[in-house]
Amino acid sequence: MGTLGFWRLAQADPGWTAAVDPDGTQHRAGDLLARANRLVHGLRELGLQPGDGICGLAPNGADGLVLYLAALQAGWYYTPINWHLTGPEIAYIVADSEAKAFFVHPRYASEGARAAEAIAPERRFLLGAAEGEGGGVAAFRPMADLIEGLPDTMPEGRTAGTTMHYTSGTTGKPKGVKRPLSGLDPDDAAELMSFLPALFGITPGRPNAHLVTSPNYHTAVTQFGGTALHMGHTLVYMDKWDAEETLRLCERYRITNSHMVPTHFKRLLTLPEEVRNGYDLSSLRWMIHAAAPCPIPVKWAMFEWWGDCIYEYYAATEGGGTLATPEGWKSHPGTVGSAWPISELLIVDDAGEPVPTGSPGTIYMKMLGATFEYKGDPAKTAENRLKDFFTVGDIGYLDADGFLYLCDRKADMIISGGTNIYPAEIENEIMIHPKVADVAVFGVPDEEWGEQIKAVVEPAPGVPAGPELVAEILGSLEGRLARMKWPKTIDFIDEMPREPNGKLLKRKLRAPYWEGHDRAI
Repeated sequence: MGTLGFWRLAQADPGWTAAVDPDGTQHRAGDLLARANRLVHGLRELGLQPGDGICGLAPNGADGLVLYLAALQAGWYYTPINWHLTGPEIAYIVADSEAKAFFVHPRYASEGARAAEAIAPERRFLLGAAEGEGGGVAAFRPMADLIEGLPDTMPEGRTAGTTMHYTSGTTGKPKGVKRPLSGLDPDDAAELMSFLPALFGITPGRPNAHLVTSPNYHTAVTQFGGTALHMGHTLVYMDKWDAEETLRLCERYRITNSHMVPTHFKRLLTLPEEVRNGYDLSSLRWMIHAAAPCPIPVKWAMFEWWGDCIYEYYAATEGGGTLATPEGWKSHPGTVGSAWPISELLIVDDAGEPVPTGSPGTIYMKMLGATFEYKGDPAKTAENRLKDFFTVGDIGYLDADGFLYLCDRKADMIISGGTNIYPAEIENEIMIHPKVADVAVFGVPDEEWGEQIKAVVEPAPGVPAGPELVAEILGSLEGRLARMKWPKTIDFIDEMPREPNGKLLKRKLRAPYWEGHDRAI
């Protein structure tokens, strides 16, 4: 399989371009290794021991990557923080993770400063330049204070660390998903991490390049980008996702693999045909997507454009998952795949009993050798478990061949007149309308039926919102969706509230409609 593990690779070939920042700055592996080594020496002088944690509030690029590479060779937990959070939300994660050091990029110094009281002043550091794009810089020590004069030699007693990502917190406060440390050599641990990309057929070595399309604070983005790096691939970072820029970067850096979401596909497909055809995408080999259901016609259109390089999976931060290869999906359209060789699926009813093939139920998963706890919350850890399986609250079913199909999140299911209705099914049908850029479907109060179906639509650019568009959207559902599943009303929005990883913030949309009612939002 060849040499695996960033630290081994960087020592063997320090001149390899390991990362490219969004502004085009290229970083050699040897330079990143030296920065990560100095950081380990500096944090050890600060008193950090294996099992301790650090937090980073940094945009996509080499600064955050160095934090990751330092933690993963020193036996620490690295928690990348969502930079869309407010100061108090950031402070909660810094405190809850018991971080022994907090690193903030100047871009986020203002919100970072609002979180600064969560950690001692001597443990807060400013990444990169000494000047910020706003206030708050004074709350942090310059990174130079920590690493100045320290050697760039490999640290003694290296041991594998890991990431501790925080769940999104859609219900209650976010929880850190904490795994036991392996005690392995960091490069050996990195080699084990390559099992996941190997499932997709991804091969190590050069010339391979991985395009980072979404923020690195997401578990999957860190996981797929990190393992690509450990396999010797060059990481090419995007700061903010843009459809045509994605195509330009794929051509410019001969991208072979990436991690995307269906929203990206939808927006790529809306580019004019001459733009879509104007870039050389012949390097693409493993374009992986997840995070939300992909409408079947959108997926077919992407296969037609990019060929059989599109892979899909379903998984969770907590572990376990499924994989749909191009062949698997084409023979089972709409599936999110079958279980990984080291993963098992269990579909159960509300009593925790297995349901028959083809019947929807709550999806439980487990992964061989993978254990976790929600940090500081044994009750939540136990609540989401069934024997040694866990759930994140999604509903789906298995077909006779063992392929999984998602219905929706349990929390998003609409119960109208006693019937269970899955918004994702309706969203998928509306999303393929050419005049729709984005859509969300959820239940709103109805005195007679309990809930009625509401759709909120973001019209495509240049398309006027109004009764004509409502009629056109509803008319397009004729013959494709039972009338009982049609939205009772459609509202319009300028821009759908989505996280950059494509996750829809449905709670934010739904809340105003339920004010004064007692449904759990």
